[in-house]
Amino acid sequence: MSEKGREPLRIGVLGAARITGRSLIDPARATGHRLVAVAARDRARAEAFAAEHGVERVAGSYAELVADPEVDVVYNPLANGLHGPWNLAALAAGKHVLSEKPSASNAGEAAEVREAAAKAGTVFMEAFHYLFHPVTRRLHELLDSGELGELRHVEAMVAIAAPPDTDPRWSLPLAGGALMDLGCYSLHALRMLAPWAGGPPRLAGARGGERAGAPGVDEWLDADLEFPGGATGSARCHMAYDGLEMSIRITGSRGEATAPNFVLPQMDDRIVVRTPEGERTEHLGTRSSYTYQLEAFAARVRDGATLPLDADDAVTTMALVDDCYRGAGFEPRPRTRV
Repeated sequence: MSEKGREPLRIGVLGAARITGRSLIDPARATGHRLVAVAARDRARAEAFAAEHGVERVAGSYAELVADPEVDVVYNPLANGLHGPWNLAALAAGKHVLSEKPSASNAGEAAEVREAAAKAGTVFMEAFHYLFHPVTRRLHELLDSGELGELRHVEAMVAIAAPPDTDPRWSLPLAGGALMDLGCYSLHALRMLAPWAGGPPRLAGARGGERAGAPGVDEWLDADLEFPGGATGSARCHMAYDGLEMSIRITGSRGEATAPNFVLPQMDDRIVVRTPEGERTEHLGTRSSYTYQLEAFAARVRDGATLPLDADDAVTTMALVDDCYRGAGFEPRPRTRV
């Protein structure tokens, strides 16, 4: 049984992505949920994945997994361009869906996913796991308490070293690009500050650079945002960076707070707060953000608990992503045909 004696979620995994070990397998083990099935394009890969991670069985195809009556939750960590089509398929089959971000290739497809979720009456959530960790919750508390004063500016930077040229994250047909893979975190984190900024931000300007040998795919992109209350924001991303950076800094009229790694706070759980009273460092815990996320998702599925993320939120994020692409001289990502 899972936590509090509840029946465990019965999860089916699409693909054998490396991220799944930390994003789902470990959290499922920690919280007592079942890994019922996995499917991959290459059955041998699926079998190796199942053996390594203790998945109960291998499905013959993505379609077979989505149709499996014993699966009640589908986890979708496929390449970006395959999120939309298989989210739609899973929802049409009446499944709850936990989708890696972004939820679709563009805002139009995200709206279709929203409609499918409404029709299915099941839970759909885009996996912005950072939002559930105490690091992000504490940043919001610092704004809510007034310790930082009125919000003035926020800067978020999410950057990694370059994946290999053959990586699907560099593929335009698979909806690749730095903004899709990384920048959506920066944009989402800024969007979540709307309660302290007079409302959601709008794009004021964007710049980006194309990946050599990958026409139409952004290697980096910087977006400038403006909030209704007068605060400004900078959402940056880079997918060929010199190292790893996943930081956010919130500046208010009375002080500032910085989280060195808000995306993966289990790697660095610090928040550094600077006010006229001095500087302090808070540690918020190294328990995985993905574990917090799965607990919240399960509470929604089993008990109807509220979630800060849903299909509406996913559409709003994708609309801002599309705006950023246009503002930086790129086209929104095309839909991937399956």
